[in-house]
Amino acid sequence: MYICDNIGNCEGHLTFAGIDTTLLAEKYGTPLYLMDEDKIRENCRIYKNAFTKYFGENALPLFASKSASFKRLYEIMAEEKMGIDVVSSGEVYTAIKAGFDLKNAYFHSNNKTDFDIEFAIQNGIGYFVVDNIQELERINFEAGKQGKKQDILLRLTPGIDPHTFEAISTGKVDSKFGSAIETGQAEIITCQALEMENINLCGFHCHIGSQIFETEPFYKAAEVMLEFISLIKEKYCYEISQLNLGGGYGVRYTNNDPVFDIDGSIKQVAKSIKEICEIKKLSIPKILMEPGRSIVANAGMTLYTAGTVKEIPGFKSYVSIDGGMTDNPRYALYKADYTVLNASKADKTPDFKCSVVGRCCESGDIIQENVNLVKPTRGEIIAVCTTGAYNYSMASNYNRVGKPPVIMLSKGKDYIAVKGETLEDIVRNDI
Repeated sequence: MYICDNIGNCEGHLTFAGIDTTLLAEKYGTPLYLMDEDKIRENCRIYKNAFTKYFGENALPLFASKSASFKRLYEIMAEEKMGIDVVSSGEVYTAIKAGFDLKNAYFHSNNKTDFDIEFAIQNGIGYFVVDNIQELERINFEAGKQGKKQDILLRLTPGIDPHTFEAISTGKVDSKFGSAIETGQAEIITCQALEMENINLCGFHCHIGSQIFETEPFYKAAEVMLEFISLIKEKYCYEISQLNLGGGYGVRYTNNDPVFDIDGSIKQVAKSIKEICEIKKLSIPKILMEPGRSIVANAGMTLYTAGTVKEIPGFKSYVSIDGGMTDNPRYALYKADYTVLNASKADKTPDFKCSVVGRCCESGDIIQENVNLVKPTRGEIIAVCTTGAYNYSMASNYNRVGKPPVIMLSKGKDYIAVKGETLEDIVRNDI
């Protein structure tokens, strides 16, 4: 399967979600984020169906908001009966404004501020995923102050290395996230949580990394976590009711990335969990996972307009676009791979090797190096595939560039989910 399913229509233009991308660029301008609503829903249902089939009706996939956060997405998650994880008061507030029921929201972050904690409890957050003892103490204090008993999970590090890129590996002992099982800190924080009068310890959480195309790291993590759950039950006569295995399933950015069977992987993880629980005489906990990238990444595409095409004889060539690291910083951060196409000439054979670069005054403002494109002329549309995750959510106003609009596509129709920023929006908060 190619990264982009519809390569060219009868005019030779790239289509996405059945719509001519050049017409969308003409209608809304560029840069332009496109999101295929029907693909988002399809991805949600893959998880929902697999969870129900292998873990039971009680299990719940949570959409990882950090991958993409705006009101329409939370409305879709509510309609698809997904939970959410959030990592800031801004994400909490956006979910509230979308009408999402926060009883199904899990608040992450390794450094929640006092305001975050107060605001979330006031607004009925379902669960905190507690990173450390200082945070635990603050939640206990604030819950008591508001006359509530707060449900929590504890984030633990299981010491699993999933062999992903260093910047997105989060499950090792020396991670900035969570309390390590190996060092004994996980047991210490568990004991403290059990002793706090305004805290209800519901379960444990782990997250081992991102862009993982193997199942083994997930069931290894589950094995470590269940061993710890068994230890706590044996030593303290307390058995948790929820186990969150985090997110991290990989998606295909290029044709070199493998096709990954999410349903099959969840089936294997479920089998492993059930076997271990039977051996350890544990009740099977409510299983949670936090897909983000694998919900929205392949539902996204970004469109740009080609500007300067610069050829340096004997060296290399550049195609400059009207966006860049302001709307997609992932190459600058991770050297992330992408599939790039000339949307105006999608029916032609790519034969022009170049680097696609942005408009910012930074030499690192690159979308992709050494790609083969159909050589564009100024004004033609360049499409970057699989940009639904960590593009809009990481966009900035560097160089005082406005953030692009987000256009949702569904059943052949298009509508605005997020307005693009105007020049007036750029200076709105200046005094």
